[in-house]
Amino acid sequence: MQTVAVGWQLYTLTGSALDLGLVGLVQFVPTILLTLVGGHIADRRDRRLIVVACHVAESGATAALALGTLGGWLSRDGVLAMVAIIGAARAFENPARAALVPRLVPHPLIPRAIASVTSAGQMARIAGPALGGALYGLGAATVYVIVAALYLVAAALVALVRDEHPARPREATTVDSLFSGVAFIFGRRLLIGLLSLDLFAVLLGGATALLPIYARDILGTGPWGLGLLRAAPAAGALAMSLWLARRPVEHSAGPILFGGVLVFGVATVVFGLSTNLSLSLAALVALGASDLLSVVIRHSLVQIRTPDAMRGRVSAVHSLFTNASNQLGEFESGLLAALFGPVVAVVLGGVGTIAVAALWLYGFPELRRFRLAES
Repeated sequence: MQTVAVGWQLYTLTGSALDLGLVGLVQFVPTILLTLVGGHIADRRDRRLIVVACHVAESGATAALALGTLGGWLSRDGVLAMVAIIGAARAFENPARAALVPRLVPHPLIPRAIASVTSAGQMARIAGPALGGALYGLGAATVYVIVAALYLVAAALVALVRDEHPARPREATTVDSLFSGVAFIFGRRLLIGLLSLDLFAVLLGGATALLPIYARDILGTGPWGLGLLRAAPAAGALAMSLWLARRPVEHSAGPILFGGVLVFGVATVVFGLSTNLSLSLAALVALGASDLLSVVIRHSLVQIRTPDAMRGRVSAVHSLFTNASNQLGEFESGLLAALFGPVVAVVLGGVGTIAVAALWLYGFPELRRFRLAES
């Protein structure tokens, strides 16, 4: 809901494709600066309380967007500043939340648990954009007020989660401990190949930042159409996550991963060239399903291969790769759209994703062979 409201309001204020890209950039900067710190804290403190505090901060920033909209003083810079605060909160939230999930289920069920948690999130990502687009007709402030309240509900629910965590050693905070998650991943060629594939594939395929332009200028729809476009990738992801929760990937995970990345690239190209709303929605559904497939495989492998005492820091590096690809991908798409137009930007991104998959297929033979069942 928030993404739809911010995107539509900002594009209405400025009419600039570059500003839509800046939404990703201002979230990326605090991600780079704070995520490793967040991972270190997640391995030293109660991970539940970290997530709760972050939801409260996100609620406050969203409430400020509502007040600024109602008061008529919210500017482009104000929107970007509040989005940056939300990005900073998520830099602490993501590693703590990711590291918490494997503690709540038996080890062999981690892939199914990740798929189940992801399916719950995808349900929200389907309902959220559709509701955001519909409620935007009542004003952006209405959307922001509801979102701020939902952040507080989320904080209360996370606080109720029971995690009988053992006492963690009080290691000193040093440069080595801060970057130990980076060292862990870079010491394992399979993990660095997996995360770098996602980084570059999603970086080039970040078409979703341009959805407000496609909705208004290419497909000729209003906020309701933008809500449908935002919800379509989540619909595909939900279907895939429900499937994976029942039939998790265990064997041939490597070939399946590459197949998902290739489908992601092709779907991006189809969406970029489409001028029909139904075809665009179908392409985004395929895009979301293929992306979710690679997300669950990647996340499962990282969590299975990481000891619990390191999960916060390793999850922070994982989150850094993921957020960097998503947010820089949005900025890259906005920049290319400003220079060459949205269609060229999206098509080039899709072709680039396909090229990256081909290069990694031969550059990282480990990725072709790994199996989650053997991890």
